[in-house]
Amino acid sequence: MGIEGLRFVITGSATGIGAATAQVAASKGAKVMVSDLNDEQGQAVADEINASGGTAAYQHCDVTDTDQVEALMAATADAYGGIDVLHNNAGIHESGLAAADQCSLEQMPLDVFKKVVEVNAVAPWICSKAALPYLKESDWPSIVNAASTGAQSAYPNNSAYGTSKGGIRLQTQNLAVDLAPLSIRVNCYGPTAIATDMVTDFVKQSDDPAAFEKALINTSLIPRLGLPSEVGELVCFLASREAGFINGAYILIDGGSLAWRGTVEQLGME
Repeated sequence: MGIEGLRFVITGSATGIGAATAQVAASKGAKVMVSDLNDEQGQAVADEINASGGTAAYQHCDVTDTDQVEALMAATADAYGGIDVLHNNAGIHESGLAAADQCSLEQMPLDVFKKVVEVNAVAPWICSKAALPYLKESDWPSIVNAASTGAQSAYPNNSAYGTSKGGIRLQTQNLAVDLAPLSIRVNCYGPTAIATDMVTDFVKQSDDPAAFEKALINTSLIPRLGLPSEVGELVCFLASREAGFINGAYILIDGGSLAWRGTVEQLGME
């Protein structure tokens, strides 16, 4: 049961949630293809997994490049004999592409908006299409997409990211419908502030980073940043044999931040 023996492709897995998911999946017996633009860190993730007794390989991939994506899927199939799970994790935020004063609607360059949407919403479609021939041959195929709490709630200076994540949530549901006749499940998850470089960059673009980070945490019923490994555990569950009746779902992993409209001070939890 679980994910033992399943063959994973994880995009954007040199750091953050992607790297943590690769490590969690490998620890549970999955075979993992790590992929990223950062070859040094991506190879290091694969090497660490192999040194720990897991099974991993690394393949460079720009998820917006169809040829590179197709090469990634082929390399995974060559290494492991097929693909069972595609985790579309690669993502960017406008705060990582533009200065803090260029993340509003008024100031954001159009090319920044387009790039965020391309990486976060178009690329998962490209990857899903390229993985499909291999997933069709799998005994337990699934796609797990990275959405966000921003797929249903608004945040300051987040219009490109929010647009892309709202799109990936609906893309997940539409692909779940399209691929149901092939018994391929498609799900996504919505994390809140997780302790990753992307969140750090987002916090830094505010006028008062310390206050902004506190505000993010204060809306959570579990008043801390989430851990990448916690998201990795969820991804592995959604791909697992125990999740066989979950399809087209958007699963929150947000510490309860969207369950209410208050702050933890009101609960005496400072």
